[in-house]
Amino acid sequence: MRKVTTFKTLFILALSFATFSCSKKSSSSSKNTSRATGWQINDREGGFQYNTRFEEQETSPGLVFIEGGTFTMGKVQDDVMHDWNNTPNQQHVQSFYMDETEVTNVMYLEYLDWIKRVYPPTDENFRAIYHGALPDTLVWRNRLGFNEIMTENYLRHPGYAEYPVVGVSWIQAVEFANWRSNRVGEMALQKEGYAKRGAHLTDVSADATFDIDTYINAPTLTYGGNEEVINPDGGRNTRNAQLDADGNPVNIYAKRESGILPLKYRLPTEAEWEYAALGLSEVRSYNIYRGRKKYPWDGQYTRAGKRRIRGDQLANFKQGKGDYGGIAGWSDDGADITNAVKSYDPNDYGLYDMAGNVAEWVADVYRPIVDDEFNDFNYFRGNVYTKNAIDEDGTVKIVTTEDIVYDTLSTGKLIARNLPGEILQVKVDENETYLRTNFDRSNHINFRDGDRRSSRYYENFGDDEEETKSSHTRKMYNSPQHTIERDSAGNIIREYDKNNNRTSLINDKVRVYKGGSWKDREYWLDPAQRRYYPEDMATDYIGFRCAMSRVGSKTKRKHKTKN
Repeated sequence: MRKVTTFKTLFILALSFATFSCSKKSSSSSKNTSRATGWQINDREGGFQYNTRFEEQETSPGLVFIEGGTFTMGKVQDDVMHDWNNTPNQQHVQSFYMDETEVTNVMYLEYLDWIKRVYPPTDENFRAIYHGALPDTLVWRNRLGFNEIMTENYLRHPGYAEYPVVGVSWIQAVEFANWRSNRVGEMALQKEGYAKRGAHLTDVSADATFDIDTYINAPTLTYGGNEEVINPDGGRNTRNAQLDADGNPVNIYAKRESGILPLKYRLPTEAEWEYAALGLSEVRSYNIYRGRKKYPWDGQYTRAGKRRIRGDQLANFKQGKGDYGGIAGWSDDGADITNAVKSYDPNDYGLYDMAGNVAEWVADVYRPIVDDEFNDFNYFRGNVYTKNAIDEDGTVKIVTTEDIVYDTLSTGKLIARNLPGEILQVKVDENETYLRTNFDRSNHINFRDGDRRSSRYYENFGDDEEETKSSHTRKMYNSPQHTIERDSAGNIIREYDKNNNRTSLINDKVRVYKGGSWKDREYWLDPAQRRYYPEDMATDYIGFRCAMSRVGSKTKRKHKTKN
């Protein structure tokens, strides 16, 4: 009887295993069979290739996942300043990723080191590339202050390695994000065998660099067309490599469909930054928020209430007039200027220093209004749509060392518009906008921004350029228009706008920055606060952190609630 029972048990286990194996095999097989045609996907003989095994977007270096959702954007506390530029409105953001800390000095120095190696400033053709990326260390100077120690040491001294980088303009922050995207993409290709290992150290030069967009559109033009780098071992060791009828390898380049290339780093939008800083998951109860939050932490005060750290400051900010950190031996926040990242507890999303330490650049162009009547999903002001420039032979046009164009900023600083190896971008035209209802031109920065030309009376202005230029109602954001040029000898010629009719400092070149800093009082620690600054200027209290969009599922939870 015992033998029969044992036999039955073994038989049932074997049958269950066989059923599970068949089910798994059937499931795997069905993924590789087209539901449109019934043909095989990823067939060894060729045909349509697609990553049917993709499960989830990997978290790129330095980032943490932020699950998106709805929230009240804008100031929900008492508005003691009586501003009208921060009224609360309901917005929804998609899930995304954000740096857990601000970009630090050592992170930025890695960027500078790469530029110096690839575009040596000793070469006159590349000198402005390196100098254009350098932070402005003179931001520490004060007419009545002795701050030369920071001017000379803050960026490069190892004592400040993990402190947030400052003196970086919005433009420089965007360029850093682009560089970071390319380096992480390079690492992913090397890891999967699509690029030569160590190529980022041994095979890069001004004429041979890697750019994600170039690789996706024209992979053979990356690294200066060096086949040994972009096609190691003839492409035979790549994951999806196949041979055609003549024995030549195909599918040797990673495509967007492979899911291998990471998405690009960028600056967060204002809505994303505010949503992430609030960390509203801390006050969520099922499908509602239990009240409002004034700071990235739960509570109405800047001091900790937990027994272990009760009374400690939760952020680095100015305590009062002439008080940046308390008395010696009993410091309130542990810092005089900025502080090392991760010196204070993170918010509920795992983000550090979303209040205090340094304020942070976000992607948006500043306007006093957030137009939630027109859009309440992934709100962002600053869209300028471009497309790839196409050469005469029908291929994308790649910037070379001879094609580098430098822009002169309002500060007189030169900055490269594009780096060699990138695809030249041009504005979209009527070929893309004709009969479209969702956008009708390239630049939408000033769309519905409140001036008369954004209203229904737009047609009353006519088309006379001189008339509209002199009209007082031409625009409400008539900020000073300073000019800066260079003569044939390269000398800077500056002309200051002395027009007394200017009424605003707001224009299309000012960007939003969020959060309080080591120089700000407690009022500015509220994530809803918003300020603006010229995109080509820098300060000693504004830094930045990067973000990345998420593709696929909104959540990382296996069980997705729908109630």
